[in-house]
Amino acid sequence: MGMAWLQLQRIISKGGANLISTLPHSTPYSSSRFFSKSSLYVVKVGIPEFLNGIGKGVESHVPKLESEIGDFQKLLVTRTLKLKKLGIPCKHRKLILKYTHKYRLGLWRPRVESIKA
Repeated sequence: MGMAWLQLQRIISKGGANLISTLPHSTPYSSSRFFSKSSLYVVKVGIPEFLNGIGKGVESHVPKLESEIGDFQKLLVTRTLKLKKLGIPCKHRKLILKYTHKYRLGLWRPRVESIKA
């Protein structure tokens, strides 16, 4: 009985290794499926490019944020209360914080087209 158990364990462990190795984790078409290559991103991102990329009226706060915060890296770590003290309305604060978080994670970048618009 002990011998049969060892053989069963070996089969399971080999089967498990085979299952893991056959998963399609690096298929050539997976990256192009999610990202279109046609969209151009801004190379150097500053506060104006970032807020224009978000759109939805947030770009109206560019002069205020540039004078008070100054640096884009500081904007990425700014909290709600700081934005509230600058007089930025709730919806815009929410958008700014949402997109700064996505930008920090590398999930979003402002596009060139959205700045021209």
